[in-house]
Amino acid sequence: MTTVHEPTVTAPRKPGGGRQPRGTVQKAAASSKPPRGSKSTAAVIGATPRVDLLPGEVHVHRRQRAGVRRAWLGVLVLAFVTVIAIIGVSALNLQSASELSAAQSETAALLAQKREFSDLQSTVNDTARSSAAQRVGGSTEIDWSDYLDAVQKSLPVGVSITTVTADSATATSPYPQGTSALLGARVATLTFTASSPTLPQVPDWLDSLRNLPGFVDGTANSVTLSEEAGTAYTASLTLHVDEGAYDNRYKDKGN
Repeated sequence: MTTVHEPTVTAPRKPGGGRQPRGTVQKAAASSKPPRGSKSTAAVIGATPRVDLLPGEVHVHRRQRAGVRRAWLGVLVLAFVTVIAIIGVSALNLQSASELSAAQSETAALLAQKREFSDLQSTVNDTARSSAAQRVGGSTEIDWSDYLDAVQKSLPVGVSITTVTADSATATSPYPQGTSALLGARVATLTFTASSPTLPQVPDWLDSLRNLPGFVDGTANSVTLSEEAGTAYTASLTLHVDEGAYDNRYKDKGN
């Protein structure tokens, strides 16, 4: 048989010398343990006991006043930021206005300088218009003097040109084209008569004319014997030329 001996707990003495009842210390020890799940509160020994006798409305009012103070602080911060932003925008506006005024002053100075050279500018404009008019008017010009020299050089030795008729397009009106589809496009027609001491070989003449600038085609109109000039023969030929015959001298000046 097993015997369980319980420990003997000696109760502390009372201040008057007596003992406390048995089990008092155990109850105190048990009561010092906080219940499970609750926060432990350390006992303050020797502190002055205090009791809050103010009603709950006072604490609510204090919390509300603290919230109002924080709200007013936010308003003041926002107002400060707004003032800083306004000052910055105003400074930028002043800087932009100053730059605009400087640009306007510079523009006015340039206009004044331009007015000083208005006569020169007018002369330059007139010259430009004249050059443009020359380029347009001379775009269909053929130097017939040089062209006839080239025709004369292509003819056989002893053959001389006696009469010339030229007709060409202008800058405002195109040149009439032939009705036949076999005829090439032309911008001018040159008709001339040549005197030859011998019977001319017209096909050979026409072959020599093919090397002329802008040559399109050539036709022999007639060959006659002139009794007044002894045994001289007179041949009439017609040439058609295209844009290759233009001298383009005003165009070259424009470039």
